[in-house]
Amino acid sequence: MLQTTWAVVKKGKIELMEDIPLPEGTRVIVTLLVEDDESQFWSLASQHSLASIWENAEDDVYAELLQK
Repeated sequence: MLQTTWAVVKKGKIELMEDIPLPEGTRVIVTLLVEDDESQFWSLASQHSLASIWENAEDDVYAELLQK
């Protein structure tokens, strides 16, 4: 099973931000979200383009068809 949760690094250790019971020895995959000036720039630069694609009235027609 795959489950995603947020965590933070404190004193060099990864701590989950919510209480999830994990048995000792549980294998996990860690994805690091490292923000530097360049990645932050591209993230902010792409927000406008993505918003214009995802937030448009034309797609509301498809949402209405799915409800029928």
